[in-house]
Amino acid sequence: MAEEEKKIRSNEDMFKIVMPEPERVTMPAREVADQPAYLVNFANFYVSSFERDDLEIISEFDEDHNMVNINHYLLLNQPFSRKNLVKHVLIDHAHNFQAILDKMTAETGVDPEAMTTYEDWSNWYEGVRAKIENSLS
Repeated sequence: MAEEEKKIRSNEDMFKIVMPEPERVTMPAREVADQPAYLVNFANFYVSSFERDDLEIISEFDEDHNMVNINHYLLLNQPFSRKNLVKHVLIDHAHNFQAILDKMTAETGVDPEAMTTYEDWSNWYEGVRAKIENSLS
């Protein structure tokens, strides 16, 4: 009987299913640098203008297709709230916003660091629009 039990156990061991332990790999958290307040304010204004299809004046200060990169990101991430869009677009496209701001500063003399609120950017934008001859707004 002992040999018969050994054969049964041997057969059981042969057909036993062994599940390996899962090998879990986690991605390290992405380190995100804090952005300067003026860049966050401008990005907030930009996203708002994007949502209103009102980027004509800003486009005058884009030489290297920075807006294409930013707008592509915004289109792909429309379901996010504006707060989240601003936060996340700056992670990958802060340099694009900075390039636009640098061009604005060079051509208009605007000081981005002095623009501390959304209203400051809105007033500046309307001021530039008012200077355009034959402007409808």
